[in-house]
Amino acid sequence: MRIIKLNAINSTNTFLKQLSVQETVVDYTVVQTNYQTNGRGQMGTSWSSNTGENLMFSVFKDVSFLGFDQHFYISITVALAIIKTLKAHEISKLSIKWPNDILSENKKICGILIENSIKKNKFKDSIIGIGINVNQTNFENLPQASSLKKLTGKVFDIEELLIDLIENLKHYFLILENRNFEELKSTYEKYLFRKKKPSTFQDIEGNMFSGIIQSVSQNGNLQVLLEDAVLKEYNLKEIKLLY
Repeated sequence: MRIIKLNAINSTNTFLKQLSVQETVVDYTVVQTNYQTNGRGQMGTSWSSNTGENLMFSVFKDVSFLGFDQHFYISITVALAIIKTLKAHEISKLSIKWPNDILSENKKICGILIENSIKKNKFKDSIIGIGINVNQTNFENLPQASSLKKLTGKVFDIEELLIDLIENLKHYFLILENRNFEELKSTYEKYLFRKKKPSTFQDIEGNMFSGIIQSVSQNGNLQVLLEDAVLKEYNLKEIKLLY
C-alpha cells in the first residue's frame, strides 16, 4: 500500500485526482495530510479541521466493475468500512446519516466525499475522501460535531486508525466485487440514522415536512413514508434531513 503524506494541501481528493491523470495509480493508494486548506464535503460544503489532530485522507479505487445504477454501493461500502473501524476502537452508538455522514451519539464525527471518474460511458475509478474527527475537541460554531476524543476521553493514534480503515475498505470492497449487494445494503440500513422514526425534512424550496425513513433504493435515493401513507423517493439534491 502506497501512502503519500503531505504536511498541508488544499484538498487530498484534488491531489490524488491530478496524480491519477499524471501516472498509473494502483488500488488503495492513499494521500494523507495534516491540514487541508480547502477541504470539501457533500454538495459543496467545507470541512474544517485543526492541524495534525484528525485523520484526513483520500484513497484511490478502481470501480470499473460497477454499473452506473450501482454507484451508491461505493458510498455504502465506504460507510460500512468506517463503522467497522470505529467499532473496533470502541466508539459506540454509531449511525449513518443519509447518504454517508457517520454519527456517534447523534453527533457528526466523519464526512465522506466520493468523486467518480467516467470513461466511455463506464465507471473508471473513484477518489474517496474521508475526514474523521479524532483528537480535536474544539468545534466552534459546529454544535452537531464531535470527535473520538470528545466521545471517549482518550487520545487516538491517527496512523493506526488509517491502517485499520484501509484494511476494512479492502474487506468491504471485496464483498462489493463479489456482487453481494443485498448483504451490503441490509447492513447499511441497520445503521441508518432515524430509520422508522418520525423525522423532519426540508425540501429544495425550503419547505419543512414530516416523514418516516423506511430504507434506501438501489440507486441510493432515500425512501420516506409521508403523512398521507405515500412512500416517496428523494435524491440528495431534493431533500435534507434535519436534526
